[in-house]
Amino acid sequence: MQIISAQQIRSVLDWPGVLDALHRGHTGARPSGGSYFIGDSRFGLFSRGVILPGTGAGVKIASIHPANGAAVPPLPSEQAAFLVLDECTKGLVAMLDGPEITRWKTAADSALAARTLSSEHAEVLLVLGAGPVARSLTDAYLHIRPSIREVLLWNRTPSKLEDARSALDARNVGVRIADDLDAAVARADIIVAATSASRPLIRGECVRPGTHVDLVGGYRPDMQEADCEVFRGARIFVDERQNAAQSGDVQIPMQAGVIRERDIEGDLFDLCRESAFHRSVGDRTVYKNAGGAHLDLIVSQYVIEQLKSR
Repeated sequence: MQIISAQQIRSVLDWPGVLDALHRGHTGARPSGGSYFIGDSRFGLFSRGVILPGTGAGVKIASIHPANGAAVPPLPSEQAAFLVLDECTKGLVAMLDGPEITRWKTAADSALAARTLSSEHAEVLLVLGAGPVARSLTDAYLHIRPSIREVLLWNRTPSKLEDARSALDARNVGVRIADDLDAAVARADIIVAATSASRPLIRGECVRPGTHVDLVGGYRPDMQEADCEVFRGARIFVDERQNAAQSGDVQIPMQAGVIRERDIEGDLFDLCRESAFHRSVGDRTVYKNAGGAHLDLIVSQYVIEQLKSR
């Protein structure tokens, strides 16, 4: 079995390649899978498995220990690996660095959908969150929307954004740390949230017509990055229906009667297969990026292929 490090993954990936691989992976059969979690808020073990016909199978294993963030120096609160199984033999092929795969697949998930759902002329990008996934999302959006002229960064602890701001400054990208979130939301053409918020940060009354809202951070039923008004009257899409239905971002508006299951127009498989989606200038679009092991598998298989072709 091959063991593939984060450095090896970074050495063979770029946004065009990852987006193309993810698009191809969403034109075939849909995945089947499941997940489980044991533990509590102090320490937990998470696993999610998937079988994707024509591609293979895989399992993500993660250890979640929030107290690591308070260590000196800080340690990752989540440590993970992704195991890839061969399509034919069902044997173990490789184990890849989990956080690095997550960083690429999460941002590519959102960016692939946003190529269709966001305005081609978007100029202002607002990113909520200060972690590595938030930075990866920023990179991915700048790749798919070269029209973006300004990036607004927001986090509850603004000092955590200094490295991200410096990195964007070095690339000559217009960047500003926002202190008034409502005002930043009102200015943005694209809003991306990658936080662990349990109370809504994005208020629907501040979101302009034509804005694309991408909700990434919430994965539990009690987590909610946008209030119910963000969903009211919006065109709603998700990456994978089963996983999205378990998130508070989707569950809570449904429980409140603001949206119904039939209000979800489609998932990422639909967006990759169909060219019939037409976006009007005033359409507000909402995309719930709930993730899934099939995304890890597609990106991991692409990494393995790229390493072999060297």
